[in-house]
Amino acid sequence: MNTPSARETRHLLSRAAAGVRSSLLPLHAARGRLRYLSPFPRRFTGAYGSYAEAYAVARRHGLAGYDHDEIAHVAFEKMCEVALWDYPILFWLQKLSNEVLLLVDAGGHMGTKYRAFRKLLPAVNELDWTVYDLPAIVRAGRRRAEQDGLKSLHFVEHLEDAGAPDLFLGSGLLQYLDVTLADLLGRLPMLPRHLLLNKVALRKGEIVVTLERIGKARVPYQIRNEAAFLGEVQGLGYDLVDRWTIPSLSHVIDTHPELGASESAGFYFRLP
Repeated sequence: MNTPSARETRHLLSRAAAGVRSSLLPLHAARGRLRYLSPFPRRFTGAYGSYAEAYAVARRHGLAGYDHDEIAHVAFEKMCEVALWDYPILFWLQKLSNEVLLLVDAGGHMGTKYRAFRKLLPAVNELDWTVYDLPAIVRAGRRRAEQDGLKSLHFVEHLEDAGAPDLFLGSGLLQYLDVTLADLLGRLPMLPRHLLLNKVALRKGEIVVTLERIGKARVPYQIRNEAAFLGEVQGLGYDLVDRWTIPSLSHVIDTHPELGASESAGFYFRLP
């Protein structure tokens, strides 16, 4: 009788393990669904085909979306710290500092990235930094900026009021955006030459929108199809200059583990 080689043995064990994982998948999925009924809150719940569908479900459970005074200050201090995934953005801001006068920080909360970056990159203090966000966030951001004397930090509720930025920053924006990026950029008088996008949630399959628990609210969280997202941006005329992955921000939906983990990615696009 022929004894299998070590390589063949590893291959057989790998196939067996894959078979066990596959057979357990329905069990994991059922357990995930039961978490919906748990009295203990989960971070990500549900899987929906559109932002509107997810938002409608969130409304049935209480606060829906991010536009609430009650959650404007949630994790503010933490968001003002420089995280590991911020360093590619800092790198490109430094490289582009001589080309940028007006920066629009879309979904920039209460100016958290401005506050974090100015400590490490003095050039940030020379920029006209305009945050575009939801009304409740803008109100809180303006009050806090006035209290702290941050005169270069401005806020707008409508992107049309932001002017014509040289650089568009969207850090942690796209998963919460209820329109396409192309539609959002179309509100500006012209496309910004530089586009820095960070923490973009992506997957290989169809778009999935889940609900993320933030404070007392449930907020639609969109995981985009990677190919469609790249095609959308490049269809606007942008060239991809840089891309990075953020493994620590890869997420599995607690109630739908069978959908697999998302990828969190960052990008620098530039108009030729």
